[in-house]
Amino acid sequence: MENPTERIALCRYVWTLVSPNWAFDDATYQRTAEAFTNPDYAAVVLFNYRWRIGLVEGERRYDRYERQLSAQPPISVPTLALDAALDPFTPPGDGSAYRHHFTGRYDHRTLANVGHNVPQEAPSAFAQAIVDADHL
Repeated sequence: MENPTERIALCRYVWTLVSPNWAFDDATYQRTAEAFTNPDYAAVVLFNYRWRIGLVEGERRYDRYERQLSAQPPISVPTLALDAALDPFTPPGDGSAYRHHFTGRYDHRTLANVGHNVPQEAPSAFAQAIVDADHL
């Protein structure tokens, strides 16, 4: 997709799919759409998805960190996990599937009617979670 106008239209459509209840305005979208005109945008996005599903190797300079993370070490810092109920990439749950990774204080919240972009779709709930995490 070489035409930046088509790319911007496609990305806008994707926004509506992954955040179906977010009533963003044109100005909000246009601030982000500038990034979609970057000539490297498509290559970076495709590489990210390919890497996430294991089709390509990541950068060797990060291999040490990847090994550490793949060992799934316990996370001992206080943690507040947010699940967006409508995020198609990370289906919500009650947090029990990954709770065993957290050894410190922990809270899990599912945000109803929120899609992929939690900070912009539910700014008050997101900000409150940050404040509440400080008190866990």
